[in-house]
Amino acid sequence: MSGSNSTSVKRNLTLFGFFAMTASMVMAVYEYPSFGTSGFACIFFALLGGIFWFLPMAFMAAEMASVDGWSTGGVFGWVGNALHSDRLGFMALFFQWFQITVGYVTMCYVIIGLLSQIFNWQALNNTAWIKFIAVLIIFGVVTLLQLGGTKYTTTIAKIGFIVGILVSAIILFIFAIIYLAQGHPVQIKFGASEFFPSFANVGNLTIFATFILAYTGVEASGSHIDELQKPERNYPAAMFILVVIAIVFDSLGGIAVASAIPEENLSLNSGLFQTLQYLMYKVTGSYILDWLLDIVCILVCFGIVAEIGSWIVGPSAGLRDSAQYGMMPMGIKKVNKHNVPTTVLIINCILVLCWDALLTFGGSSGAGNVSILVAETLTTCIYLVTYLFMCAAYYTLIFKWKKLHRTYNVPGGIVVKTIVAICGTVTSLFALVVSFFPSTALTPSGQVEYEVLLVIAFIIAIIIPIIISAFHKNYVAKIDPSQLKYLTYKMVKMKKAQAQTQNANADVNANMNA
Repeated sequence: MSGSNSTSVKRNLTLFGFFAMTASMVMAVYEYPSFGTSGFACIFFALLGGIFWFLPMAFMAAEMASVDGWSTGGVFGWVGNALHSDRLGFMALFFQWFQITVGYVTMCYVIIGLLSQIFNWQALNNTAWIKFIAVLIIFGVVTLLQLGGTKYTTTIAKIGFIVGILVSAIILFIFAIIYLAQGHPVQIKFGASEFFPSFANVGNLTIFATFILAYTGVEASGSHIDELQKPERNYPAAMFILVVIAIVFDSLGGIAVASAIPEENLSLNSGLFQTLQYLMYKVTGSYILDWLLDIVCILVCFGIVAEIGSWIVGPSAGLRDSAQYGMMPMGIKKVNKHNVPTTVLIINCILVLCWDALLTFGGSSGAGNVSILVAETLTTCIYLVTYLFMCAAYYTLIFKWKKLHRTYNVPGGIVVKTIVAICGTVTSLFALVVSFFPSTALTPSGQVEYEVLLVIAFIIAIIIPIIISAFHKNYVAKIDPSQLKYLTYKMVKMKKAQAQTQNANADVNANMNA
C-alpha cells in the first residue's frame, strides 16, 4: 500500500526554480494590450483582482499545500482530502488540465503572430493551413523539450521568466518612461474619475473578469510540491512574491500600452509589437532600433515557450497521479526514465490537434466565430469550477479539519481565513457568471447561439470527468491494492479499520482463553 507521499521523489526544485515555473504560468507580457484597453483604470482592476482573487487563491493554495499528506497531486490532493472524495478531487484536476489544452493553441498563436512580424511573413499568421501546421510544430517541439524531466523544464522556465518576462517588460517600461519624459502625447487621462470605473457599465464588469482570469494558474504548479526544497517555507514565499510582482508588472504594462496607443487603434493580437515599435520610433525619431524590437519579440516568444512547457508538466503530472490513485486507466500513469507522463503528453497532442483545427479553420465564417468564442469561454468556465472546488476544500479545511497539522497558516486566524475564502468564492462566481455574457460583436442570433452552445458544452464538460471516474473500480480490478496510492483521508480510515479489527480479534482471543 502506498501513501500519499512518495519518499522516492527527489527534491530538486529550488525556490527560484519553482517560482519561475509558477510565474511562467501566470505572468504574460503579451497580455498587456488587453490590460491597456481599460486605460488608467487598469491599475484599479489589477489591484482589485489581485487583492480580492489572486491573493486569496494564493493564500488558500499555500495553506492547503502545507497540510500533512495533502501535497501530492496538487488540487487533486487538496480537494480530495478536504472533501473526502477522490472523484471530486479528480474533477477539479481534470478541469484544470482540460482548459489549458485550448490555451496551448492560443499561446502558439501569439508566437506565430510575433514571428510573422519579425520575418515579415504575413502568410504565417493569415493563411489557415500554414498557421495550423505552425501550431503543431511549435507545440510538438515544446513537448519534446519536456521529456528530459522537471530539471530541464525549470531551467527553461528560469530563462523564460528572466528574458521573456522580466527583461522584455523592463525594456517596454524604459521606452514608455522615456516617451513620457520627452513630452510625447499621452493617449489616456490620469484622474480619479478615470482610475475608478463605473460598474454600472457591463463592459467594465467584463474587463474586471478579464483581470481575474489573467491571474489564473497560481495553483497549477502545486503538483510539483513534492519536488520543492523546504516546501513549508518556499511554497508560501513563492506565492507571495508572485502576487506582488504580477500586480506591479500587469499595472505598469497596461499603462505603458495605453499611454502610447489609442484604444481604437490598439490590436489585441499584435499590440505588444505595435506598442514597442511605436515607442522606439517616437523615442529615436527613426526605425533604427528595429533590430532591438525583433530581439525583444524573440525573447517574448521564448517566454511563451517556457509558459507552455510549465503548463505541460504541471497539470499533466497531476493527471498521472490521479491514475496512481485509480481515477483513470493505469496506462495514463506511464512515465519515461525522467518521470515524465508520456501517455498524458500524447493525449495533450491529440487534443491540441483537434482544438487547432477548430480554432484555425473555424474562424473563416460567422458560425466559426461563434464556435471559437464558445471554445475559448468554455475553458474559462470549467477552470473557474476548479477554483470553486478549491474554495469548498478550504472552507472544509478551516472549519471541519482545523486541527490537521500544517506548516503554514493564513495569518489572522479563522476570521481572516473566512474572509479570504469568501473573497475567492465571490470573485470566482462573478467571473463565471460574466463569462456567459455574449460578446456585443455578435449578431442577436449569434448571441443566442453562443449562449445555447456554451450552456450545452459546459454541461457536457462537467459530465465527462464524472463518467471517467465512475469506472474507477474497473481501472483497478486487476491491480494489486498494494501497488495503488491512497489519499491521506483514506489512509487514516484504513488504519482505524485495521486497528478496530485487531482490537476485535484481541477481544475474541481473550474471551476464548478465559
